[in-house]
Amino acid sequence: MTLVLDSSALFEMQDLPGDDCVTVPGVWRELERHGDKRIAYWEGILRTSSPSEGSLSEVRKAASGSGDSGRLSETDIELLALALELGSPLLTDDYSMQNTARLIGVECIPVAAKGIKKVWRWRYRCLGCGKTYNDDIKECPVCGHGLKSVRGR
Repeated sequence: MTLVLDSSALFEMQDLPGDDCVTVPGVWRELERHGDKRIAYWEGILRTSSPSEGSLSEVRKAASGSGDSGRLSETDIELLALALELGSPLLTDDYSMQNTARLIGVECIPVAAKGIKKVWRWRYRCLGCGKTYNDDIKECPVCGHGLKSVRGR
């Protein structure tokens, strides 16, 4: 079985959990940025692949619907799309990725964290006037203050 690996999983592991593991190019950049000294080791045994535009679109739509789009990086979206496309589990400790994964039917396996118990719908509340929005926008159009993510009701 193929396993899709996030950088959060790789930071926690000493060895790969199986013979067929894959990741996306953005994970390599994250490992380099954090100075992970095992990059040369991982490069020899961890495949790299990129998802199709169709899978990326499906993940973006689900993330927008749950309010996770502002919480996910492009690398996160690519990992979710690749796991969806391959029908493979995703190893990650990232809760926003796990939230979106549940919505698109991708199994997530946490590595060091407990994992999510239920899907949350995120909203964004203005720090000034308190108005809430479904989408993550830079500043409140009413008063100009920044927004903070909160669980929706």
